[in-house]
Amino acid sequence: MFRTPLSRRHVLRGAGAALALPFLDAMLPRLQSAPSSFKPWAKSIGPAPRMIFCYVPNGVNIFEWVPKDDGEKYALSPTLDTLKDHRSDFTVISGLGHPAAQGGHSGADTWLTAANLKGKPGADYTNTVSVDQVAAQLHGKKTRFPSLQISDKGGTGNALHSNTLSFDANGTPMPAESSPRRLFERLFVPDAASDRAATLKRYAERRSILDDVAAESAALNSKLGPKDRMKMDEYLTSVRATEKQVERLQGWVDRPKPDVKDGGLQLNSKPEDGHDRPMWLDVMLELSYLAFVTDLTRVVTFEWSREASGYGGAGENHHELSHHGGDPGMLGKLAVIDRFHLTKLARFLGLLKATTDGDGTVLDRTVVMYGSGMNSGAGGEHSPKNLPLLVAGGRKLGLKHGRHLAHNPAKAPPLSNVLLSLVQKAGVETQKFADSTGTLTGLV
Repeated sequence: MFRTPLSRRHVLRGAGAALALPFLDAMLPRLQSAPSSFKPWAKSIGPAPRMIFCYVPNGVNIFEWVPKDDGEKYALSPTLDTLKDHRSDFTVISGLGHPAAQGGHSGADTWLTAANLKGKPGADYTNTVSVDQVAAQLHGKKTRFPSLQISDKGGTGNALHSNTLSFDANGTPMPAESSPRRLFERLFVPDAASDRAATLKRYAERRSILDDVAAESAALNSKLGPKDRMKMDEYLTSVRATEKQVERLQGWVDRPKPDVKDGGLQLNSKPEDGHDRPMWLDVMLELSYLAFVTDLTRVVTFEWSREASGYGGAGENHHELSHHGGDPGMLGKLAVIDRFHLTKLARFLGLLKATTDGDGTVLDRTVVMYGSGMNSGAGGEHSPKNLPLLVAGGRKLGLKHGRHLAHNPAKAPPLSNVLLSLVQKAGVETQKFADSTGTLTGLV
């Protein structure tokens, strides 16, 4: 995995003297990740609409990302050329952004919500529901897991620097998983009898608490004024949603998990280890793929790195390079990271495309949205406009591909139009999401 570096303590000896060597490139470890041996399945257990949202932080080298021309005959940009084998399977979308977003490193917080995080008077931070959770409300009724949240940090993180892309109906962040092994065990390892008993006991206790809370809240409600009643209604709505979730979880306790072995999965990869970084991205995408083909879930959000952090394929400091100030050398290194990320996306698209799903492939019924919630711009500024974005897959759901949909950032429709288009094609019957003005022309 590593080429053994020359020791910095190495000395040259001669004539009774010892001379220390100067610092040499040969003293640096050479990172070389082991390629994954995971193989795609021949077919899924059955066709279904699916969605995965893949987020990269810190923006991209926009000069090498955006194609120079648009339409179906556009030429791939130097960075997007990494995806040339999948050209007919994706659409590049430029010029779009979130009008209500503040920009900077809060991009992950708003990428799937389009919220104005400072929009509520008297509140430091207020988010809204993310589009993945709108889809999960529909598809989660049919799967063991309504949705999966993955990120390199895990948990929820901090306001304006979230470790998750997913926010529930109240705008509350939903914790993400960072460990491949823990995620695999959650998805595929059967529970022992003692675990089952403990789980059922925990659900029963939770139901009892919820019943008590609902009863006391109803009694209190009659004593409140109109404004407080409104707040209490919002609270009770959350309680009822939790009750439904507990009921759904109880229904899955005795249903066996899919029989999936861990062969080829590098489950010990660490997300914040520069050497492990390529392997960690591969295995988390492989687990997302397995969750789809076994129909454990139909909705995944994957924050590849938290904003203001991240690594390249050889451990480069992604965040530092995003503050390039227009420096050509830093921009060149940023483009190398961008292309590294797209090699991982290309491999994932290949897995989806290699697996039969009804009368097509898994990619044909899987919507893949990839991009960032900020644009590092011409001088390293962190703008919420002209965000790097592409959408792949979903042909059998009605998405059109093989083109560059270019928009003037000053007159572009909101990015929410893309989110509305995708959630509609996933089967959700809605005409509005966040600040959308309609679906995106050319994508549907």
